[in-house]
Amino acid sequence: MQTLEERARRFASKAHAASEQRRKYTYEPYIVHPAAVVELVRSVCDNEEVLAAAWLHDTVEDTDTTILDIEERFGPRVAALVLMLTNPEQPPGTNRAHRKRAHFLHTAQASADAQTIKLADIIDNTREILRYDAHFARVYLIEKRLQLAEMKRGNEALKARAENIVEEGISQLMMPPYNVPAAWFTQLMARYQA
Repeated sequence: MQTLEERARRFASKAHAASEQRRKYTYEPYIVHPAAVVELVRSVCDNEEVLAAAWLHDTVEDTDTTILDIEERFGPRVAALVLMLTNPEQPPGTNRAHRKRAHFLHTAQASADAQTIKLADIIDNTREILRYDAHFARVYLIEKRLQLAEMKRGNEALKARAENIVEEGISQLMMPPYNVPAAWFTQLMARYQA
């Protein structure tokens, strides 16, 4: 009989493959991202429900999967964790800053286990962003800085690692060849905090 985690891995693999989802920039099968998130979470936690939720963390947001599907297959705790990791729906036409503020608030209210998964997600999404898209990284890294500042419950080691990646990326953007002025980052942060 398969473990809960193995069932979650298989379900997530099929769901992401069915939606023909690929990783941005590398075009690898999308499941490489949940797999990386799971391994980061596994480095600090061995709870099978948390690991299952790490495999499933993007399924509701990025595939045809619903929270009800997750609950029926994996139970209420896994479904609750996935719900905490799923961006809240926003009205059509909502600007990026407003959407992200709502997402940051949603994440800030998440449980310690959900925040631990989110920290692993941030680490995997930010460690290569500068290499692949320095222009988008200017915005994305500030968004992650603001989001991390609101997260008080997740694993401290993963949070420190995520903060380090974000701050190193911002520092690199201020140096050649990018030369983004510090004032640019300050103004962007103010826009999100308005």
